[in-house]
Amino acid sequence: MKGLVKAFDGLPRIVKFILALPVLDIVWAIYRLCRSLSKKSTIGTVLAIVMLFLCPAIFWLVDMITILVANKVLWID
Repeated sequence: MKGLVKAFDGLPRIVKFILALPVLDIVWAIYRLCRSLSKKSTIGTVLAIVMLFLCPAIFWLVDMITILVANKVLWID
C-alpha cells in the first residue's frame, strides 16, 4: 500500500489533474483508501469506503482544485 501511495504522490501535476476528471476520479477514492490503510487510520478507512461507494462524483471538483493549488489530494490523516 505504501508503494502505491508513494507512486501516486510522485505523479506529475498534469497526470494527477487528468485522474481527477469526473469519470476517472474513482482512482483518487482508491488512493484515499490505500492511504488510510497504510497509516492504519480506522476513521479514514471507514470514510474512504463510504466515499468510494456513495460520493465519488462529488469530490472530483475538490480534487481538481486541490491538485491545482497544492499539487496533492485533500484527505485526512
